[in-house]
Amino acid sequence: MRKAQIFKKILAYLLAAVVCAGAVSLAGCGGRQPKPLENCPVLRDDEFGGVYIQMTIDDFNKLGYSYGDSVNISFSNGYSLEGIPYYSGYYSRNGQPLLVAYPGYPYIKACINNGDPLWDLSEVSEGDTATVTLAEKDYFLAIQNARNLRYLNDREKFPSDEVFANFRPVSVTGMKENILYRSASPCDNQYNRVPYVDALMEKAAVDTVIDLADTEAKIEGYLSAGSPCSPYFLSLYESGLVFPIGMNTNFGSDGFKAKVLQVVDAIVNNEGPYLVHCTEGKDRTGFICMLLEAFCGASYKEIVTDYMITYDNYYQINLNNQRDKYDVIVHDILDPMILFVAGDENTDLETADLSELAERYLERIGVSLGQLGALSEKLSSRQ
Repeated sequence: MRKAQIFKKILAYLLAAVVCAGAVSLAGCGGRQPKPLENCPVLRDDEFGGVYIQMTIDDFNKLGYSYGDSVNISFSNGYSLEGIPYYSGYYSRNGQPLLVAYPGYPYIKACINNGDPLWDLSEVSEGDTATVTLAEKDYFLAIQNARNLRYLNDREKFPSDEVFANFRPVSVTGMKENILYRSASPCDNQYNRVPYVDALMEKAAVDTVIDLADTEAKIEGYLSAGSPCSPYFLSLYESGLVFPIGMNTNFGSDGFKAKVLQVVDAIVNNEGPYLVHCTEGKDRTGFICMLLEAFCGASYKEIVTDYMITYDNYYQINLNNQRDKYDVIVHDILDPMILFVAGDENTDLETADLSELAERYLERIGVSLGQLGALSEKLSSRQ
């Protein structure tokens, strides 16, 4: 009898332990109903004007929230955001709100991606609080998975120098052959690609470099720190043929438009072949190459194909591999860029005259008719 009682106690203990472990697992790994985060103090993000909600990323995730969830946020002053994504990076479209758990941030942060400072927009102040609740589990998971990408920085893991450096000519209908190249950075070596880009741009006889990522001060910093193995880039820089544009990724902002004007100016007043790059040759480079491709007469399909080569180079995402991610990236990253240039979100990109739309966009931001003609002369094969 005593043994039976002891056995029952042990069994009850084990069952309790399993239930407890299961509860922790559900809370920490995306259970069906995360606990609300209630009346948490807020703090202004001084750099970008977002709203820090003063709970660490780890502690928030332990409540049961997972990247890709849809959440509601209500502030004590009455301002609210409903059904916004919770991401581990800035994966919302420009101008759209999100709750972000960016690596290195002290707390989770509510903000507008490349938009107005949420702190000002919401009119919250220190002393206010925020409450976060689940709207729908995994609602934005496909975007989270498609955007949360990491790549290797070891050359031996890639099939060629070109793939590793994300270096290629832009080859589309209407553009002169080998006049425009795109790549990762030839001066910022944080991803170990500088020597390879440098050698490839020399082989291509690049004459003008348009650096979308850096200012002159940044380039000087790379060079003074001994940015390795970039003698060809250095020769162009010392000859005044490197143009530091230093643009951000907010293609809807006035500041971005001013940077596009600088890109056009650099092309029309200098000789090709041209190299356009940012840090990875992906986002800012993607926008500028898309615009120039459309201007020269490329089809929507050609623009998509060229843009997605970068994702194949870095992440092996292509039409035959990880097709779900491929489609999300085109729909959520590239299409909004083209639609912004078109000026109408209802544009049918498959049938629209993208060349005309790109020309109208350039006119809207201040490119003169003379510059348009010069840009066409420099890049277009349709003379």
